[in-house]
Amino acid sequence: MRYQPAPAALMDRPENIQRLQPGAPARVLDLNGDLRTVADTYRSVESQRLVILGRAGSGKSILAIEFVLELLATPSSSLRVPVILSIGSWDPVTVTPRDLLVDHLLRDHPHLARTTPEGATLAAELVDSDLILPVLDGFDELAEALRGPALEALNSTSHPVVLTSRQDEYARAVRDVHAPLVLAACVELADLTVEDLAEYLPRTDRLGHSLGSRGATGVWDAVLDELRVRDTPASSRLGQVLGTPLMATLARTMYSEVPGNDPVELLDTASFPTGRHLEEHLLANFVPTVYRHRTPERADPAPGQRNHDPAQAERWLGYLAHSLTTGAHERRDLAWWRLGASVRLPMRVLHTALIGGLCMFAANWLVVFFAVSIGYMPFVQRPAMLEVAMFGLCSAVVFGIAHSALAAVGRTVAVPTQVRLRLAAMAPRVEHRPVREILTRSGVGLLGGSVLGVAHAWTNATFRALAGTFPRADLISAAIQDTLVLGLVFGLTAGLSFGLVAAFEVPVDIAAAATPVRLLSVNRSTATRQFLVLAAAVTGGLAVCGHVIVGLLQQVLPWTMVWPLDAALLLGAVGGLGGSAAYVLALTAWGQWLTMARFWLPLTRRLPWDTAAFLDDAYRRGVLRQAGAVYQFRHIRLQQHLARVHGRSGRVTSNVKPGPRRRASDGRASPEGR
Repeated sequence: MRYQPAPAALMDRPENIQRLQPGAPARVLDLNGDLRTVADTYRSVESQRLVILGRAGSGKSILAIEFVLELLATPSSSLRVPVILSIGSWDPVTVTPRDLLVDHLLRDHPHLARTTPEGATLAAELVDSDLILPVLDGFDELAEALRGPALEALNSTSHPVVLTSRQDEYARAVRDVHAPLVLAACVELADLTVEDLAEYLPRTDRLGHSLGSRGATGVWDAVLDELRVRDTPASSRLGQVLGTPLMATLARTMYSEVPGNDPVELLDTASFPTGRHLEEHLLANFVPTVYRHRTPERADPAPGQRNHDPAQAERWLGYLAHSLTTGAHERRDLAWWRLGASVRLPMRVLHTALIGGLCMFAANWLVVFFAVSIGYMPFVQRPAMLEVAMFGLCSAVVFGIAHSALAAVGRTVAVPTQVRLRLAAMAPRVEHRPVREILTRSGVGLLGGSVLGVAHAWTNATFRALAGTFPRADLISAAIQDTLVLGLVFGLTAGLSFGLVAAFEVPVDIAAAATPVRLLSVNRSTATRQFLVLAAAVTGGLAVCGHVIVGLLQQVLPWTMVWPLDAALLLGAVGGLGGSAAYVLALTAWGQWLTMARFWLPLTRRLPWDTAAFLDDAYRRGVLRQAGAVYQFRHIRLQQHLARVHGRSGRVTSNVKPGPRRRASDGRASPEGR
């Protein structure tokens, strides 16, 4: 990868870039270099503002990563810490560059939410003290109407910054605002040359006759000879397409590693009349190529890695890519805790209701059978069985309402992967959840608990009336009393319990997670502790809270009420076990992963049954890459291609065998036999 100075119209004047006094002569900027010298080039720019331009797949993001690693390897060279931000979802109309950087630090490094004596967060202090160097990746991924405002927002400051973008999109934004990024030098990535390809592609030929011998022919020789001549439209077009590392890598994967694939077909102008058709052809055949059949090892150390049908793998990857396009902005990060967010909201509400109802139903039966086994209840009568079923149905409605309430405040996707339970005395220097979050959790618990208590009261009244065990004259009065008492007891207990769990949660740095699998394991342990704490809090809370509330109501109301401890503990056990299990399975990140990504989505054939193993296998095959706790598609072009085809057909269709290729003569991926 090499870079060179960009056109003068896309960068500021040399005297401004060098921060010279008026009248001082400007020196010639040396903006030529390669992947190994990008940090040195940046240090030579006095303004410390640099724009990196290039075609799609030319390696802009890789250059930015290498730049950050080089700066981090020599921290004494700069007081600023480089931080990469993907800005494709930035709205510069409502969020300033400073707030964008602060929000990014708070999201990925929650410990920076601690406040200074002046009241500012550590993240804000770092940004305001000019100790962060933002590396803004993906300017071209902004909506077209937002690129001009984004450039104007960046031009309103003179702080150091590195920006990457495709050249055409950046040039249009410069024309729109009549100015480039002020004080910034600008480089553009050069295309790979035929000499670069000749040095690289033959060495990747694992199947040709050239292995271990000199002068023998390989699969790339004829293509390279044609590219060197470069006097035909076909060779010129192919040379331009293979001029980016992305396309050269796709071509290597498709033709150097698969028997029977001949790259000479890339010169066929009838099948590939434009460069776009060549790119779509390489993108369309990448996944079938890397998922071609391999003989598995007898003792595979990584369970779950097995041969997947190429068409099936494409369909699953297409769904994952399409799920990243939901919402207002296209995302890059494929987070396991967000996989269920692609399911429509009504279906997610139904999913939460079913889990809540089943958990409460199971907990009720478990407690009933326990009471029968210890002799507390003589036997289970048919009305009691119906009452248990009705209670489960009411619980389903309550959990559906709770999920709808969370959706109303924008909390449909649970991200408790950032938290773990820890007592304050054990972590005195770690900030706890904000008061707003605790109040939100308490409010949802109060609402859901009150509705469940009222439903339980009228369910009891209904079955008393049907059984004829209660005088009809007193039935309405008793139902009203139970409604008030149980509504208060259930609501306050649930509200206090959920608030207690939220107060016990402390941030965990997602960026510190080495792999998605590791974060999933940590969150599984978090969910277990949440269940234990919540179950104990609800069970004990119903008994204690009920005793207090009944005592207070007896002082102000002319009612005779009792709250026996044994019955209260059994009722608390039902609520504690069932409610806690339903909360963990339906309203936490690990629970949503388990019930949605491991059950519902595989059941509807949108993902495989062992989703975690499939994602890890896709990473090992090179389709995905890991970025800490999340996955990303190897390149945004591959993600957009899979999402586009999936969105067009509902699935990625492919009947391509490992050997034959799939051509896209109309700009779309379509299966074609050889």
